[in-house]
Amino acid sequence: MNVTEAGLTLIDPSAYADEARYHAACTLLRRESPVHRVDGPGYRPFWAVTKHADVLEIERQHELFLNAPRPLLSPAEAEDRVAASGLALRTLVHIDDPDHRVFRAIGADWFKPAAMRRMQERIDVLAKRYVDRMLEFGGSCDFATDIAAHYPLYVILSLLGLPESDFPRMLQLTQELFGGQDADRRRGETVDDQITVLLDFFAYFQELTAARRAVPTDDLASAIANGGLNDFDTASYYVIIATAGHDTTSSVIAGGLHALIENPAELARLRAEPALMASAVDEMIRWVTPVKEFMRTATRDYTLRDTKISEGDSLLLAYPSANRDEEVFTDPFRFDVGRSPNRHLAFGFGAHYCLGAALARMEAKALFTELLPRLRSVELAGEPSWIETLFVGGLKRLPISYRLT
Repeated sequence: MNVTEAGLTLIDPSAYADEARYHAACTLLRRESPVHRVDGPGYRPFWAVTKHADVLEIERQHELFLNAPRPLLSPAEAEDRVAASGLALRTLVHIDDPDHRVFRAIGADWFKPAAMRRMQERIDVLAKRYVDRMLEFGGSCDFATDIAAHYPLYVILSLLGLPESDFPRMLQLTQELFGGQDADRRRGETVDDQITVLLDFFAYFQELTAARRAVPTDDLASAIANGGLNDFDTASYYVIIATAGHDTTSSVIAGGLHALIENPAELARLRAEPALMASAVDEMIRWVTPVKEFMRTATRDYTLRDTKISEGDSLLLAYPSANRDEEVFTDPFRFDVGRSPNRHLAFGFGAHYCLGAALARMEAKALFTELLPRLRSVELAGEPSWIETLFVGGLKRLPISYRLT
């Protein structure tokens, strides 16, 4: 593989389902072309930024490097069709200040430490429910689809205040939205099929907005509905909370268990030293890095690592690559439940740091705190598989067999 081929790997959804291939490409880019021009068929050109220090340099300058107008990597045709449809989402990951500050303030109180402490009991109850559910499966299950996909969904949709009867619909819509490049997840083959997924989301959340404006309740949905945003921005806000709020965490939980299975000495270490759970969860987050990229656009000429970035150029922030940077992480391809410090960038940095980071950590910690003392044995019961994606992803299947008390 040469550097040109390595760069083109970043626009191939199948590469994100082949971790060895993806990381081999990024390792080569970090070493030989850390700010690399990618100009591949079907995509507008961009600079691939693969080093931890460079991703940080860009993240710290959110007024210079903007989310808009190209917040995510998509084929040019998809970008054009979504723009023409008028359905381009306006969420925290799509917009910049001053709107970003306004949007973030609406939900911020629901993710502060005091709010997280109030949620701890509910999260612990749900963690026990899903470990108990593993018992019901009789010693084997697909952990990714049977457990990891559902537990964080229940947490975030409970926070929003949605009825449990709607949870399966939200799971399907989320998987269709984030799985647009995966044949097993997407609704259809065309950009128009993906647009219908957004329309279904909007229809659902417009009904929810009307209900919460008519009769506000004590939940996050009411805070969003009555946050002073127009209907489209309100629906966009719901979409990012209800999707990213659980799909990323489910990837961490499934990928975390897979890492423990593949590293039995680390599993034994964590069982023997439960005080390592917080660092173990952060290592799972680094290891999986569910958000694969965000894009930024330069508002003026800029030099990054001796490479001239011109005004209007797009840059791809390759988070999984930054989280394997040899200059930052000792033995970065080793899963280490006691890794400290762990300066991973899986939640981003600066103004766009993930609003739900504390909640994600709490959910993963609660589940593994409940699971590990009860887990007598666990092993793979088949080949794991990963989601083909350009944005958010992780394990699609994780068949396991286990003994549980």
